[in-house]
Amino acid sequence: MQYTWLRAAQGRHADFWQVTGDALDFALETLGVTKPGLRDRLMSLYLTLDPFPEVSGVLARLKAAGLQTAILSNGSPAMLDAAVKAAKLETLLDAVLSVEEVGVYKPHPRVYQLAVDRLGISSSAISFQSSNAWDAYAASAFGMQVVWCNRYGQRRERLPGSPNREIRSLTELPALVGAA
Repeated sequence: MQYTWLRAAQGRHADFWQVTGDALDFALETLGVTKPGLRDRLMSLYLTLDPFPEVSGVLARLKAAGLQTAILSNGSPAMLDAAVKAAKLETLLDAVLSVEEVGVYKPHPRVYQLAVDRLGISSSAISFQSSNAWDAYAASAFGMQVVWCNRYGQRRERLPGSPNREIRSLTELPALVGAA
């Protein structure tokens, strides 16, 4: 994530696949790891990340309640497409939005504006969920209604914005958004 923020601050965007590879190369070099094939294996794992166990059930409940569902991610379109397919979430999502459409990473406001523009609703009508505190705070500062999924009991950030609600698991979400 640090590489995305540094690239954004420098105005030198590259897609998340490249940034991830650059960061991995730096880490492997720093640790002196030279095992053949390891880099490619680690990179390929990004394409098949498993969601938390409750995700598909929660998305199904939200969809059944008539709510739109979407992903807003720093990931590149190819990475997101592969991960969504591997997790079998395609039918549970109305949109998969990548920062590549705006050419800058979260937490830049243009990324959150992308969701407003593509979903066709105001920022205050969007219930935004993230397990990343920095992302939750940035979406809140942008004007979204934010539920921070604080799975690990992290301390609250000292950033602009503040999540409206805090939960430990997405299983708590449907009741908060009227999809119980």
